[in-house]
Amino acid sequence: MYLTLPNILTLLRILAVPVFAIAVWYGYGVEACVIFAAAGLTDMLDGYVARRFNQKSTVGAVLDPAADKLLMTTAFVLLAMPIGHLAIRIPAWVAILAISRDVIISLVALMSAGHFDPSRFRPTPLGKLTTAVQLVAISVTLLFNALGPEPWYRFLVPWIFYLVAAFVLASGTHYFFRATVQRTEPQ
Repeated sequence: MYLTLPNILTLLRILAVPVFAIAVWYGYGVEACVIFAAAGLTDMLDGYVARRFNQKSTVGAVLDPAADKLLMTTAFVLLAMPIGHLAIRIPAWVAILAISRDVIISLVALMSAGHFDPSRFRPTPLGKLTTAVQLVAISVTLLFNALGPEPWYRFLVPWIFYLVAAFVLASGTHYFFRATVQRTEPQ
């Protein structure tokens, strides 16, 4: 059964991505923050409903992380672009690292067993922490842009991006070695 409540919530999150992108592009900072926060809430809610009411599905196991990556990639790309109204931008090198990590992890997951098997490539605690740090960095960037340029928080922002880069590199390396070990283990 494909049309479960968790899958509907995931589809809503996917549909929110272009609306979020338009809000960022045209300088609707508050609206972009609200959409991003709502997407985060639907992500938490769909996981809870799937577990609580036994509505897990293979479709959901593929769609949920795809929706997350689509939203995060869109946020990283747009918030790194030199858009005039953005007072604070994510450095391009941080966005490139984060997106590259996700693409490489996805490719390794697809190739690791010859076909995609979500049960073989579950997120690790380090991967989840990396995603959380990325979400905080994107949220802070969105929030500070919505609030306008204030000098008191400008000194905090670079440290958040260095933290993202460190976690991206650490979790990317961890996933690579994990995939290498899984590839050599008997099926």
